[in-house]
Amino acid sequence: MGKLQRVASLAALLSLAAAPLTAAVRSPTMGWSALTGRPHPRGAIRIAYGADPLQVGDLWLPRGRARGPRPVVLMIHGGCWQSAIANRTLMDWAAADIAKQGIAVWNIEYRGVDRPGGGYPGTFQDVAQAADMLRTLGPQYGLRTDRIVAVGHSAGGHLALWLAGRPRLPLNSTLWTADPIRLHAAIGLGALPDLEAARTLPGNDCGVTGVPLLVGSATAERPNVLSDTSVTSLLPLGTEQTLVTGVHDRIAPPVLASAYAVKARGAGDSVGHVSIPEAGHVELIAPGTNAWRIEVGLIRRALGLAR
Repeated sequence: MGKLQRVASLAALLSLAAAPLTAAVRSPTMGWSALTGRPHPRGAIRIAYGADPLQVGDLWLPRGRARGPRPVVLMIHGGCWQSAIANRTLMDWAAADIAKQGIAVWNIEYRGVDRPGGGYPGTFQDVAQAADMLRTLGPQYGLRTDRIVAVGHSAGGHLALWLAGRPRLPLNSTLWTADPIRLHAAIGLGALPDLEAARTLPGNDCGVTGVPLLVGSATAERPNVLSDTSVTSLLPLGTEQTLVTGVHDRIAPPVLASAYAVKARGAGDSVGHVSIPEAGHVELIAPGTNAWRIEVGLIRRALGLAR
């Protein structure tokens, strides 16, 4: 299968999230246009964290003067790890809504597997570099970086949890760094944390097709391509984790989150799993939905704020 065919296949998969469920289920989920058709929020500060055009992020700052450093969320978009499918602007509505509540948001971009330098190790190195950029942005913009909460959607949920496990990377990994920034908590919204489970789930092209493009090929030096890319390989993360799933999500069905939670708890981690009956994949990042209301409460709690 060529690259264009793979992109088309994954784009078709994403369209499933926008399609109504069958009449037997009688619970149609939100389509992408219900989110992207809204007036687009403005006001973020674009900041580069690297030389590539995709190595940028948008910093959303709350309006008005804050007393003391502002709490901050590190936000990561999904799209099956492919830049052709989604970019950080898909998270703008969520980022703007969080900023209205007095919380800063660092909404990052990264090179997808379909872009030069993306895949392994570039995609991972990008999100790591973007996360570490908060050390610079913190004092410059008055951000509280001792309690960072990473929030990722879909493939971005995998990357958010991977960042939480980054301190546990093996020393011989290309992705290892001496002093990675620490996360207080990671929240995965329709996440794909266990890459082995995702790539073997029948009918899930985001995992079956997307994961091999992300993790690269095995070599004599790196026989296990999941050892430094799948979150399950890094357990226990030692970081508070929460997974939120929509019961009707066809891209990241709840079984992926529940199975991961069992593994993570077995390794000694604290993992919460919230399954939302009326939600699919899009509702998880759409302000105004019940799913988003629940998630904002989880974010605020992780930041130590009143709900």
